[in-house]
Order: sequence, then C-alpha cells, then structure tokens
Amino acid sequence: MKRRNLIIIAAVALLGILALIVWISRGQHSTFKQDFHIEDTSTITKIFMADKNDSQVTLTRNEGDTTWMVDNTYEASQPMIDLLLNTLNDIRVRQRVNKNAAPNIIKDLSVRSVKTEIYQRVYRIDWFNHKLQLFPHTKLTEVLYIGHETQDNLGSFAFREGDKYPVVIHIPGFRGFVEPRFIADATLWRSHRIVSLPVTQIESIELEIPAMPEESFAVRREGDGFYMELLSTKQRVDGFDTARVAQMLASFTNLNFDEYAKAVPKAELDTTFSKAPRTILRINDRNGNSRELKTYVKYNNPDDVYTMPDPEMYNVFDLDRLYAVMDNADTVLIQFFVFDNILQPASFFLGKEMSGFAKN
Repeated sequence: MKRRNLIIIAAVALLGILALIVWISRGQHSTFKQDFHIEDTSTITKIFMADKNDSQVTLTRNEGDTTWMVDNTYEASQPMIDLLLNTLNDIRVRQRVNKNAAPNIIKDLSVRSVKTEIYQRVYRIDWFNHKLQLFPHTKLTEVLYIGHETQDNLGSFAFREGDKYPVVIHIPGFRGFVEPRFIADATLWRSHRIVSLPVTQIESIELEIPAMPEESFAVRREGDGFYMELLSTKQRVDGFDTARVAQMLASFTNLNFDEYAKAVPKAELDTTFSKAPRTILRINDRNGNSRELKTYVKYNNPDDVYTMPDPEMYNVFDLDRLYAVMDNADTVLIQFFVFDNILQPASFFLGKEMSGFAKN
C-alpha cells in the first residue's frame, strides 16, 4: 500500500514538474515574441504569403537540408529565399504608429498588404539558453501583415496579429523599404534553373533543327568520353572540334533561363508559336532524367508582324532573347548570350564556321 502511495505521489510530482516546464517554456516564448524580427531563421520550416489580389504561395523547407520548395511542387529560387530570410532576421521596429493614426493604417493594411505566416520548429522544453531542447514540433509563430511604404520611402507599415497597434518596420542601414520582398505570386518564387548537370553526369545532348534536319546532331556518352552523330542519318561523325563540344557540355553545369513569359502577346501566339520550333534541345542525364526545350524566335514588337511586308525580316527579331517552352509546360525567356555555345548547328562543331545560326 505504501509503495502504491509512493508511486502516486511520484506521478503527481512528475506531472507538476512537466506543467511547470511547459509554463516556463511558454513564458520564454512570449518574451521572444516581443521582437518583431526572427532571431534564428534556420528554425523556419514554412512561410505562407497571400495578398489582396488572391495570389498566394507556400514556401517549405525540405526536412534535413536547405532546399526550399514552392507549393510543394517546384524548386524555389535560393537567392530569393535567402533575401526573404535575411529580411525576416534584419527588420526592426523603427517606430510605433500613434493611436490617432492607427485606425487609418489598419484600414489601409486591410486592403493592401501581404499576409505572411511564419512556421518554425520549436520545442516544448527549451531550457538553459537552448542547451536543453526536448519535444520538437512545427508551430505557427508569427502572422504579419506587410503594407505599403512610408512617405520617406525608408520604411513599411506592418501589423502583427496579437499586437495592439501597427508599426513602421525598416532595416537599419538600408535605404529603401521591405514591402517588395514579400511576394505572394508563386511563379516569381520558382527557380530559374533548367539543369545543374556536371559533365560527368551527362548521358546525351540532342539538338534538333526542324528547318535544317541535316544540321541536327547528338553528343552521346561512350565510356568516359563522348561521340557525335547526325540525327538525320544516325551516323557517327569524326573530326569534331573537341574544344567546342567540351565548352558546350560545360554549359549545362549551371544552365538557367532569364524569366517566365507570363503574358505572351497574341500576335506571337498567332505567328511564332503556330510554326515549328526553331530548335528542340533534349538533355538526358545518367540517372534517366530528361529535360526538353523547344525554342522560338521573339519579336521586338509583336504588332510589327502584322504591318511588315515580310514578317521574317531579321530586324524585327529580338537579338537578345528567345522564347523557350520547357517540357511542354512552362514558357520562358532565354538569353542568346547564355545559349550561344549550345544552340549551334552540327557544322559549327565540325569546324565549318556556321556559328551565325544562334542569332539567325
């Protein structure tokens, strides 16, 4: 009987200690929330943003690494993620909005702001300056409303759920405002990477040129090296310029497009995209993954297509960028400067100096 009583007393004491631990931890977390910024951004696991135009995006960090995803589907742009995390760490309260101005600012924020939810990995027990951390879990820790810039363009109005008044936030030493760094458009968060493929991981590269099938070719792996073949005849060709081929293969180490083409003019839909692609580039790696880019000419002024006597005239083309349709899904813009070593005909790699094709 005495033993049973002792067990009950010990259990009650243990529950009391756990309750005290939770109460202390909540108190510590409450103190932490007095700061508007996020002290340790490495604990952030998810960020949700939505604006008043019905745009929204969810950014999530893959568990165990630093890779972020957009809406659990697309790889995120790491430079943009880094900028946002640095912003969350660097922002400070410049001043609190006085009570007379607060109602108008809150009204403005209700119609023009980006709602930002911050989720972090926290611990139910977090003692001794984070030296003892037990029972981790993900929790919504901050809900911020990031609004428009102040009159001096050196701060942004913001409100945090749970606070009484809005504030003006800024980054000390930065001449500007932080609102543009909080973007709810999911497309703008997506990575611009096409491939990041070391030469050792390339299985084959194919370039098909529909208008010149005799110039279509492939570079395929053979052991530790590569050979070149013409796609029209499936015949291997000897005597190709190894330096030019090596330079082309090296271009896939970090190959990116310029931007997403979000609104292609109707004139180009009716002309450019109704024709066969200019080139079809297929990239295959040694793990069986592949990527396809179909490129199309881009006009400087699409409306000129309807007024020019010859719509194929060279001077109406954009000399800097091409359209590319990636995996029959996303339409993007690519730069000639980046693709100049890649979108060349077979003649170029055979030393026959036909390198003008990339801009023709």
